[in-house]
Amino acid sequence: MIIGVPKEIKDHETRVGLVPSGVSALVESKHQVIVEAGAGRGSSIPDHIYARHGAEVVESGAEVWSRADMVVKVKEPQPAEFPFLRNDLILFTYLHLAPLPELTQRLVDAGTASVAYETIREKDGSLPLLTPMSEVAGRMSVQVGAQYLQKPEGGRGILLGGVPGVAPANVVIIGGGVVGINAAKIAVGMGAHVTVIDRNLERLRDLDDVFNNSIVTLASNSWTIHESVKLADLVIGGVLIPGASAPRLVRRSMLRDMKAGSVVVDVAIDQGGCFETSRATTHTDPVYVEERVLHYCVSNMPAAVPHTSTLGLTNATVPYVLQIANKGLAAACSSSEAIRQGVNTYAGHITYAAVAESQNRPYKELREVI
Repeated sequence: MIIGVPKEIKDHETRVGLVPSGVSALVESKHQVIVEAGAGRGSSIPDHIYARHGAEVVESGAEVWSRADMVVKVKEPQPAEFPFLRNDLILFTYLHLAPLPELTQRLVDAGTASVAYETIREKDGSLPLLTPMSEVAGRMSVQVGAQYLQKPEGGRGILLGGVPGVAPANVVIIGGGVVGINAAKIAVGMGAHVTVIDRNLERLRDLDDVFNNSIVTLASNSWTIHESVKLADLVIGGVLIPGASAPRLVRRSMLRDMKAGSVVVDVAIDQGGCFETSRATTHTDPVYVEERVLHYCVSNMPAAVPHTSTLGLTNATVPYVLQIANKGLAAACSSSEAIRQGVNTYAGHITYAAVAESQNRPYKELREVI
C-alpha cells in the first residue's frame, strides 16, 4: 500500500500524521510512504530525516493525495483539499464530523472510506487515539485559562494559585473524563480551588480518591452547573459523547451570571462545544467576548505544542495504520472491532450512527456496505 502524509493546512496546525519511526515500521512491512516536503517542519522533523527512514519526499500535497492509497493526517480535510477526495482512497485522521455537514457530504459524494481517530473504540470502552490529544488539551486548558485571566489579556486579573492571604482562583471543570482529569492535575498543581462536575457518580468517586479530597466533586445537573459557574473564574468544558455533537450544558443565561473577565475554555469545540455561546476559533484569533466572558474555543489546541503532540499522537496511531496497511480496510475491520467503529463514511454512506443522528441524515451499518 502507498501511504501518503500531506502537510497540514489548517490554521497554525503544525502537527504531522507520521513520524520517522512510523515510516520505518511501514517500510519494513513492504509499504511505500510518500511525505510532502515540509510536513514535519512544525514538529521539528526535517525532510531529510524522513528520507533517511525510507520515505519519498515530494514537493506538493496534490501529489501525495493523488498517489496515496491511504492518507494519514492529523486534522480533517480543509476546503482546499476537498477536490482530492475520491472513492478508492482511505482517509485516516481526526474528523469530528458531527458539526461539519459540508465535509460529511463531500466524503459521502466522493465515496471516500474515512476512518476517524476519535471514534476508534477498544473493547474496554477506551478511545486510544483520542486520549493522547485529550491529555494534551486538558493540561493546556489550564495554562491557557491562566494566561487569559491576566488583565492585559482582558481577564479579571486573577493569579490562578493566589498568594498567602489571598484566595486562589475558582476553576470549574465540566466533565471528569480524560480532559477533565488532566485539567484538574494542572489546576491543583498550580494551587487553584478546583471543582469537577460529572454525571457519572462512580467517576466522581474515582476522582475523589485520585486527588485525595483536594478537589470538590459535584453531580451534574443544570442547577449545579449554574451555581458553580457563577462563582468560577475559569470554566473548562471537557464533555464528550464519542462521534456526536457535544451537549450545550452551559446556557447563555448562566454566563450572564458569571463575573466580568472570567474565562471559559471549550475543549469540546471539535464536537460543536458545550457552551451555548461557543464558536470555533483559531490560533491566529483565539478569543472573543460574549456576556462579558472571554471565550477560548480553538479547535486544534494541541497544535500549539506540536513536538509533544505529534509524538503522543503517532505513538497511538501507528499500530492501527499498520493494521489497515497490512490487511486492507475491509479485512482490518473484520479482525478489529475498534477499527470498524472508526469508519465514519464508506462507499457513499455514513457508517457511524452518532454522526448521522447529529446531522439528521441516513445511516448505514458498515457490515451492509463493506
